[in-house]
Amino acid sequence: MELDDKNYFSIGEAEKLTGVKPYILRYWEQEFRILRPARRTSGQRKYIRQDIGLILKIKELLYTKGLTIAGVKKFLIEEKRKRKKQPELEFGIETQSVDLLKKTKKELEIILDLLK
Repeated sequence: MELDDKNYFSIGEAEKLTGVKPYILRYWEQEFRILRPARRTSGQRKYIRQDIGLILKIKELLYTKGLTIAGVKKFLIEEKRKRKKQPELEFGIETQSVDLLKKTKKELEIILDLLK
């Protein structure tokens, strides 16, 4: 499964994309207020691309960099402060979203020209 295929992901799909078990994802939702996936009307979690990017970032900080939960929280707070100065960067995902929107806009302009 690739990230480009969909806009929303179930907890099982999030597990496949990130390698993080669902029970850990649920635990991280309790620990990290920034990780709050939306819910479908059925109550199932609905992760978006930014959530997937955040999960991968938390995973890297915990497992690769060896930070504690408290250390990751502190790191994410600092990152949030930096993002306020550079809003186009959010876990490397926003820049991709902006590029996709620009491409979509160009394609829509071409379609509009064809319809005229």
